[in-house]
Amino acid sequence: MTERDGLAELAAAPPPAPPPLSADLEAQLGTLSPVTTRRPLRQLAILVVVSLIYGVGLIALLTFRDDMLELPRFWLAIVAIGWLFGFLVPCYFALVPRAGAVTPRWRLAGIAVVIASIGFVTLGLAIHPMRPSSVSYGWEHFGRGHTCLEIGLATALVPVVIGAIFLRGALPIGSRWVAAALGAGGGCLGGLVLHLHCHVADGPHVGLIHGGVVVISALLSAAIVPRATDVR
Repeated sequence: MTERDGLAELAAAPPPAPPPLSADLEAQLGTLSPVTTRRPLRQLAILVVVSLIYGVGLIALLTFRDDMLELPRFWLAIVAIGWLFGFLVPCYFALVPRAGAVTPRWRLAGIAVVIASIGFVTLGLAIHPMRPSSVSYGWEHFGRGHTCLEIGLATALVPVVIGAIFLRGALPIGSRWVAAALGAGGGCLGGLVLHLHCHVADGPHVGLIHGGVVVISALLSAAIVPRATDVR
């Protein structure tokens, strides 16, 4: 038998049987349970419902704006719907992947962040109807609006925290854009609360404080949340 024949015979031979598992290893394997997969739509529903309940509670605690009955109903409703969609859309892209994918749509989430941030700041600066019961701080007293900024950020905290919990350890790429989308969505919920509560109606306040909540929430979330969502 030549050396080549010996190698061919060795290659054709069946592989050796693996050694038996130890009793300890078998016991450990027996304790393993299936990993629970993420349910994005269910998680989105939980985030939305809990966040809206929290937002309604804040409005009930803070009361509605003093000039609400004097303002155009159409404007109140359209802007409120805009804030609501600003909350829902970024959170949807942050939590729900496209069909057949595992990770969220971070590119669309990033686009939603940019649109919401620019859109609501611009809207507030451009369109801010005032009535006799409305208040105007103007640039002179612009700093007095810090309370609204604090309320808006406090409102944004809940959806951001819930989203971070649902996405913990699940984002190999695009984590900062996804986190920013959670922040922008939460900021829009804060903007909705302020829209229904705050009767300060000058452009700088509505645009840079109410709209600024979206921008600041997105930036803070992008800086902090990836520590929880990045794959380790």
